[in-house]
Amino acid sequence: MRTALITGGSGGIGKACGCKLAELGYDVVLTARREAPLRAAAEEMGARYVVADASLPSGFAPAVEAAGTIDLLVHASGILGGTYARKQTFEQWRATMSANLDSCFVVTSAALPRMRAGSRFVFISSSAAHEPMRARTAYSAAKAGMNAFAGALAQEVDRDGINVHVVTPGPVETEMLQDVPFEMYAIRAADVADAVAWLDTVDPAVDVPEIRLHAITRGPSARPPVVPLEAQRRANT
Repeated sequence: MRTALITGGSGGIGKACGCKLAELGYDVVLTARREAPLRAAAEEMGARYVVADASLPSGFAPAVEAAGTIDLLVHASGILGGTYARKQTFEQWRATMSANLDSCFVVTSAALPRMRAGSRFVFISSSAAHEPMRARTAYSAAKAGMNAFAGALAQEVDRDGINVHVVTPGPVETEMLQDVPFEMYAIRAADVADAVAWLDTVDPAVDVPEIRLHAITRGPSARPPVVPLEAQRRANT
């Protein structure tokens, strides 16, 4: 049985990945900072869980200790933080960068000693890494940094037989999306989870550095656009 450690496992993409991998027979270990939703998610899918902060080395250590040997690490934790550069405080900048970019190093540094040939990293990025978002300077910078971090890491650990992948989705129907002030076409968290699960079936001799996922906007396969709560609020004021 392969062991999958998932950060941000209490909701959104992380939880969807946990559900998918648990269905496929993985020993799933979920991590997040808030215990109540994390415990509920773990009980729902029959997974283990450890309360851990992926942005702090001391706070994340218990998660890797509980996981033991790590065959698949899915780094899905993060926040959609920050605002316009002219309005943003340094504290807001640091919080966003820490959650989205510092965490890449913390998680990797802790997990590597417990990974072996055939293990994989999957970093959940954002289309903001390639198409920076207005009013999200810190978030855009952090996700671009994540992609660069993953690319450099791949060149370091290939000699150990460890693969590194980035999954870069456009808008995804999660709670995080509800703060966006306009409607948009979005994919589902389960779509991202399917891509993550597929990556762990690829022969280790094959390099798949990045998968980009976007919603179809026309034709019979297109789903209805999502209208976030913030967009609804503005329309009613």
